[in-house]
Amino acid sequence: MAPKQKICLAYSGGLDTSCILKYLLEAQYTVVCFLANVGQEEDWEAVREKAIKIGAEKLIVRDLRKEFIEELCFRAVQCNAQYEGRYLLGTSLARPVIARAQVQVAKEEGCEIWREPEFFGRFQGRNDLLDYAEKMGIPVTSTKAKPYSMDDNIAHCSYESGQLEDVSRPPPDGMWTRTDDPLTAPNTPQEITVRFEKGLPVKVSSEGKEWTDSLDLFSALNAIGKKHGIGRIDIVENRFIGIKSRGCYDSPAMTILRWAHLDLEGLVLDGRVRSLRDQFVTHTWTEILYNGLYFSPEREFVENSLLFSQQRVNGEVKIRLYKGNCDIMGRSSETEKLYDESESSMDVLNFDPVDTTGFIHINAIRLKKYGLAKLEEGNDLAKA
Repeated sequence: MAPKQKICLAYSGGLDTSCILKYLLEAQYTVVCFLANVGQEEDWEAVREKAIKIGAEKLIVRDLRKEFIEELCFRAVQCNAQYEGRYLLGTSLARPVIARAQVQVAKEEGCEIWREPEFFGRFQGRNDLLDYAEKMGIPVTSTKAKPYSMDDNIAHCSYESGQLEDVSRPPPDGMWTRTDDPLTAPNTPQEITVRFEKGLPVKVSSEGKEWTDSLDLFSALNAIGKKHGIGRIDIVENRFIGIKSRGCYDSPAMTILRWAHLDLEGLVLDGRVRSLRDQFVTHTWTEILYNGLYFSPEREFVENSLLFSQQRVNGEVKIRLYKGNCDIMGRSSETEKLYDESESSMDVLNFDPVDTTGFIHINAIRLKKYGLAKLEEGNDLAKA
């Protein structure tokens, strides 16, 4: 039988993509494997050898770490992105740069297919994949005794499926890879300083060391945060398709940067701009990314508003890390002057008390009518 069309397969070397690779080859397709380096802890040569051994024509690896950090992770920090108040979007943020690079590789290699409906439903779950891997002699690290799924990149590691699907039970001991246990973290706290320009982290310093390169400072925060157990969450979230699922995530650098940025904005960002950004931009941008709609006009529209809001977010934040906690120790800005110590002081009278009378009278016009309407309903607002 002549080989079928050439396919570009997003390949990780894990259980699912190794089984799919083998299945495609059994169906007589020519397969080019693509692997994105987005900062996962990986033995790249071992993955390459495995893909070739299974039968791939080649494995192409692209280093996407800097563009992942600068274009997606830092943008999420500027946005204070947090899905359903908890999840920092580590997996969602990686998808756009991975997809973009895979399309580029597919074009370069002359691949005709990136997504083929006939393969959907071939494997019903991880047990099917494990059975197929055993049958085909595919070496995998997953087992039926430890079947939870992991997705690792420089922003986080996620853990789902398998024994985690029982939401009443805690995660298994030893599961976390990007954070040490906060209970056994150092008894001595560590202080760091993060500098922002236009809402972007540009320098991190701690214990006499400084990092300014985006990849270097992000990696440094991951290492420091890991040691102090920063950034673990265990949640049940609502997926786009309407299913609730449990996800466990550890995101040291993203957690530290979000807290620092959020705190700095309190000092330097106009209150009304911040309110509008929080209500509209943060929520909408987060959902757009979570739902996989990065390449859309709505994302571009919302992001332009985000960038405008960050033009004057400049300054430094000092943070103390201790046993899973990020405590803000101070903040400052050399360029922004919205905060005035004398204005906010309780020891200085900043306006004439008579001015408050007019303010109260104006607001009372509407509220008096509301109170009278409640009385007519038999509801006296003065009663408990």
